[in-house]
Amino acid sequence: MKIIIINGPNLNLLGKREPEVYGSQTFEDYFSKLQFKFKDVELEYFQSNIEGELISKIQETGFSYDGIVLNAAAYTHTSVGIGDAVKAVETPVIEVHISNTHKREEFRHVSYISPAASGVILGFGLKSYDLAIESFLF
Repeated sequence: MKIIIINGPNLNLLGKREPEVYGSQTFEDYFSKLQFKFKDVELEYFQSNIEGELISKIQETGFSYDGIVLNAAAYTHTSVGIGDAVKAVETPVIEVHISNTHKREEFRHVSYISPAASGVILGFGLKSYDLAIESFLF
């Protein structure tokens, strides 16, 4: 099983940015824990602050991987292009968010990714990624 986690803008600042919302752990540290927990899964990680790079990575992996875990961050609420990329690929995509976006500003209640995603997991902190990976295993 081959799964990629694709993270969008500002998630490279996890551990520093708004720890009351996102926690105090870096994603790199958390990714190591995911690799240890899911030893039988080939996990890959990609992060970019650039919308086009996220689209390119979805297209690159969207026909050959078993799953994509996508946290497009703020682009979730603004990028028709990322939503279209998710629609265009064959690999199932699980949309994840660390925070419960429905408890936040109203503009965060809309997702251009959800209509094309196989599922959506939000509000469980970094555990949202565990749940998304587990969804591909069962």
